[in-house]
Amino acid sequence: MFATILPNEYYRSPILRTEFLRDFPRAPHAELMSHRMHTLDDECATTPLREIIQQRKLTALFQPILNLKSGEFLGFESLIRGPSDSPLHSPINLFGAALREGLSLEVEMLSRQTALEAFAKQNLPGNLFLNVSPQTLAHPSFKNGQTLEFMRCLNLDPSRVVIEITENQPTYDFEAMRDALLHYREMGFQIALDDLGEGFSSLRLWSELRPEFVKIDMHFVQGVDQDPIKLQFLKSIQQIAESCGTQVIAEGVETESELRSVKEMGIGFGQGYFIARPNPTPLTLPSAETQHVLNASERSRLAKSELDYSAQKTAFQLLTYIDPALPTTSNDIIFERFSAHPELRIIPVVKSGKPLGIINRYCFIERFAKATQREVHGKLACVELTQAAPLLVDRNMPIAELSHFLAEADSRHFADGFIITENERYIGVASGQDLLRELTQMQLEAARYANPLTLLPGNVPINQHIEYLLKTDTPFVACYCDLDNFKPYNDTYSYRKGDEMIQLTGRILSWACDPKLDFIGHIGGDDFVLLMQSRDWRARCERALHSFEQAASLLFEDSHVAAGGYRSEGRDGLIKHYPLTTLSIGALAVTSRHFMSHHEVSSAMTEAKKMAKRTPGNSLFIEQRHFSTKAGVNV
Repeated sequence: MFATILPNEYYRSPILRTEFLRDFPRAPHAELMSHRMHTLDDECATTPLREIIQQRKLTALFQPILNLKSGEFLGFESLIRGPSDSPLHSPINLFGAALREGLSLEVEMLSRQTALEAFAKQNLPGNLFLNVSPQTLAHPSFKNGQTLEFMRCLNLDPSRVVIEITENQPTYDFEAMRDALLHYREMGFQIALDDLGEGFSSLRLWSELRPEFVKIDMHFVQGVDQDPIKLQFLKSIQQIAESCGTQVIAEGVETESELRSVKEMGIGFGQGYFIARPNPTPLTLPSAETQHVLNASERSRLAKSELDYSAQKTAFQLLTYIDPALPTTSNDIIFERFSAHPELRIIPVVKSGKPLGIINRYCFIERFAKATQREVHGKLACVELTQAAPLLVDRNMPIAELSHFLAEADSRHFADGFIITENERYIGVASGQDLLRELTQMQLEAARYANPLTLLPGNVPINQHIEYLLKTDTPFVACYCDLDNFKPYNDTYSYRKGDEMIQLTGRILSWACDPKLDFIGHIGGDDFVLLMQSRDWRARCERALHSFEQAASLLFEDSHVAAGGYRSEGRDGLIKHYPLTTLSIGALAVTSRHFMSHHEVSSAMTEAKKMAKRTPGNSLFIEQRHFSTKAGVNV
């Protein structure tokens, strides 16, 4: 009997009911079905949800999705709200009520139409991300072309619509999902997988469906600037996406630091309250604050991350795992382990994950070497020969803090070693020698990345930063800063005074930079580099020259200031008059269109600096050839 197997949703749904009676006007038991439909109408007519559906009282909000490289909006995700004066205003309440009343399909179809109409009416740019549940996606009413026909009436091309699969309950029929998505792709739609990492089977969905976009759940994005585990998760997802041609969207970007982090790790798109909140009439261009972040340099991350290399390293880097012994393990077994492994210095003693002590190789062997000791103690439990009260170090303790901690502890811990824990449970051991080795390596790393006199980034991070800006097609102004007549000052006033002047120059140039946009590096000696994205970069350079003129005058004797210089031996060995030390800055605009590598930028900067030094006094020379509004920098 056809009527008895028809699902209740056909009775409850006016849209599906109309379709059925239109397509099957002479179906068996039509009168019975009509009676059933009217009965359910009477039962449900007074529910708030029925009223919302019948009066189409849904509103579409749109939240922009930002292209983190171009600074333009990729498109907008539609978010549905019920009437503002109703408990069903919240989408959680709205769709929860729809599920309870068996009207989920009805609400989704009305939501879809509402979003499409509002998107087309406002003529919003880019793509529309349309939320669709897997259950609706595979439903015949969605596959029969209704949505496509509705879009034709709105003059909206399917290629501009991205079906965003919302996995709010388990999905088991992957084959049906794949077939449905292939059908929609044939019609021109794109596919996005929502909340990657949060759902029941999102990774398998990604593998099975191969969507054009994946949206990382906001849990992994919020706080990513402070959580190395989340950072690693995002990096892994980005690597997988790159390998399979999928574009990643980071959801839930709510702070400036989060936006910087996802941008700098190469994620293509972002969405969240910091970029823009959902709005019925959204902005079509990013805010000035967002643009400010996108144009910012990597100073706080690229260079500084290398300078803070030591702060990032923890005791976990020293860890070596050694199988622990139980306190009941016999001394004979301990002796056999030491004999079989000459490199083994200590054996931790652990019970139920809790460290109780360590057994030092040399103390243990020395005791066992005495006559009759093995016969007496061999069968006994090793706890008797265990050194209790071991030094316990949490895995997250910074290396610098650990070095102070170990220096203040009993000296035996440096030689014997210490136990590394996680949540007070044993995970491994380390020794004072391991710590010294790591500290030495960190000092070498710090010397490689920072100038020891000013502690500013050195050659390596300078070159890395230039390459990063070129790679990301970010326009900037490169400034080469050099002290004029510095050698005569050094020879006249001593190296100590010379170092003082170099440090003063570094401070003045640092003050002139916007820490969020500009980068300062110290090549060595009296040479500095500024990589500036500030639109007022020229005014900043001029302020630096003026500040240097005032501050440097305090480093000269009054008689030399009055005379405008002093006599000193030059490079040719002759004594002659030299003017007071001044600062020269050569500046040029840099874009990836004109320069291919940091080598080319460095060469061009050097030429600009030489031109600046031809002008007496504190001077700024601007190489005009590459400056233009199209280059994104101003003279």
